[in-house]
Amino acid sequence: MPADRRDVIVAAAAATIVSLPLPGLAQRGNAMYGLIGKMRTAPGKRDAVVSLLLEGTKDMPGCRSYIVAHDPTDADAIWITEAWDSKESHKASLALPGVQKAIAQARPMIAGFGERFETTPVGGQF
Repeated sequence: MPADRRDVIVAAAAATIVSLPLPGLAQRGNAMYGLIGKMRTAPGKRDAVVSLLLEGTKDMPGCRSYIVAHDPTDADAIWITEAWDSKESHKASLALPGVQKAIAQARPMIAGFGERFETTPVGGQF
């Protein structure tokens, strides 16, 4: 069966994106750190928690990417995707005043956590 044109285009684009080097990564010689996690909020509190996360996570040294996304199948779930220069940068971010404030304010609205995956980013667009 011949391949669908869209499938070929998507596969080619994915292969290209995955192979893109991250600026400065090779020169530093250290592996990046990635984290993808699901957070569940109390009913109706998702937007409030998203706002706190976005506000409290500005200006984090070593953070290459911090994406907060709605789960389209669960009105009370959030996915957070992070890319860091190193695992140490991620750990240090948890002590930043803005991050601590966001955690303290969001904590009463967080119902729990779901899946959590650690990754080693190797390429992409940041």
